[in-house]
Amino acid sequence: MVEQFVGTWKLIFSENFDEFLKKLGISAAQRQMASKQKPKFSLSVDNQGIITIESQGIFKAPEIKFKLDEPFEEETVDNKVKTVVTLENGKLIQKMGEMCVEREILDEKLIVRTMMGNAVVVRTFEKEE
Repeated sequence: MVEQFVGTWKLIFSENFDEFLKKLGISAAQRQMASKQKPKFSLSVDNQGIITIESQGIFKAPEIKFKLDEPFEEETVDNKVKTVVTLENGKLIQKMGEMCVEREILDEKLIVRTMMGNAVVVRTFEKEE
């Protein structure tokens, strides 16, 4: 079922992004730079079930490689966190420390909800052809 996420996706809409970054302690200058970027998100799966996610255009965003339900260490902008990605009810759920990222396909769009405490950002991507 992860196959529905495979491909390259480009950002078309962002809701509450600046407020979310502010709550993360990101400086005003960095928030301004980030809000002007139109990042792309790529997901692929190899024949051994290893999933690769790459986010292009937001600060330092190295690719991550993992298998579903297997914890791994992920390097974020400011530290390393233990991460696990699961597939639940058609959603890819990425739990990384205090942050949770939910990815789901709705109306042929990739909806990405990133949550930390009561801060939530919703970003909408469409698939590149």
